[in-house]
Amino acid sequence: MPTELSPREILAKLVSFPSVSSTTNLPLIDWVQEYLEGWGAECVRILSPDGTKANLYVHCGPKVEGGVVLSGHTDVVPVDGQPWTDDPWELTERDGRFYGRGTADMKGFDALAIAAVPLAIKAGVKRPLQLALSYDEEVGCTGCVSMVEAMARDLPRAAAVIVGEPSSMRVVTGHKGSRSIDTKIIGVPVHSSRQHLGVSAVHEAGRILNWLNETNDALMSAKPTETAALFDPPFTTVSVGVIHGGEANNITAGECTFKLGYRVVPDENVDDWGARYREVVDQVERRMKAVGPAARIELSHSFTVPPLVPEADGAAEELARGLTGDNSVNVVSYGTEAGHFQANGYSTVVCGPGDIAQAHTPDEFIEISQFEAGWDFMQRLVTRLSQ
Repeated sequence: MPTELSPREILAKLVSFPSVSSTTNLPLIDWVQEYLEGWGAECVRILSPDGTKANLYVHCGPKVEGGVVLSGHTDVVPVDGQPWTDDPWELTERDGRFYGRGTADMKGFDALAIAAVPLAIKAGVKRPLQLALSYDEEVGCTGCVSMVEAMARDLPRAAAVIVGEPSSMRVVTGHKGSRSIDTKIIGVPVHSSRQHLGVSAVHEAGRILNWLNETNDALMSAKPTETAALFDPPFTTVSVGVIHGGEANNITAGECTFKLGYRVVPDENVDDWGARYREVVDQVERRMKAVGPAARIELSHSFTVPPLVPEADGAAEELARGLTGDNSVNVVSYGTEAGHFQANGYSTVVCGPGDIAQAHTPDEFIEISQFEAGWDFMQRLVTRLSQ
């Protein structure tokens, strides 16, 4: 057997890998796989289409149903331009905190889940412990999709999935779904003195943005449903964060591009909102073509994150509440990989150490007390699986 590493030692190792979403995570995956296989765990990696990244899922214990999946992502956001006090790729301890990129989001949970595997193997668990470590969560939860499908197909079905995003060890039972759509408007450029003969892509984008603002105003003023009322804000939102267009002030813009996204409360359908946007785009495009037949709008899907819908008597919620003692009602407006697991038939909740307020910030940290609470959770989980 290899030397058993403490959760802190594992966290320090994970932080040392600069696994930003724009780069490879393979060195991190290599290390985790070698460590866990040394303990006898079964590890399967699923490469990204270009082979530069990988998911890793892990099974330890008997090949029976009824186990638990611990799910975490291995990618982190960049540190470029952020004023860090210390090296972000080196775990630093001070003032009762662990500092380093990913300590909160979410290598802290990953380290605890990895440390739980030797614990489960030594305990001889009667129900399996499974890990799901993904790539590209930070760019739309896209990397986990193939892994979740493979686990649902090839592993004994787990009774519960716990996605360890930082929730201060509170049990989160719901989150909004989301979708991002790349929108490219192609106009007909002419001299601005002859504007009526052309189609300005920027002006036509303005029609879509006007719909966006009117939609948000209507959603904000409407009475929320019982489910929507749990969220902050208590309604679906539509947004554009980045837009580019135009060549010169005296030319009607030939092209305008932007990303449109929406965050949908769980009792509404993400696909329905996609169809609604398509109708708006078609109306604008018809106006454009009436002036210039070559004008058009191209849409391409960037990503979709299914919502996490609160479950009635869900096995994952019951397990997580029993292990944490938390009985509060918690939902979040951001998305996680929990939606993908639930969409594949798993009972799922979000519960992990740390505060989401620290995610993506300079001097990111996790309180050591939170990290220790997470380790207590893992030990109780292994005891539960051993009974």
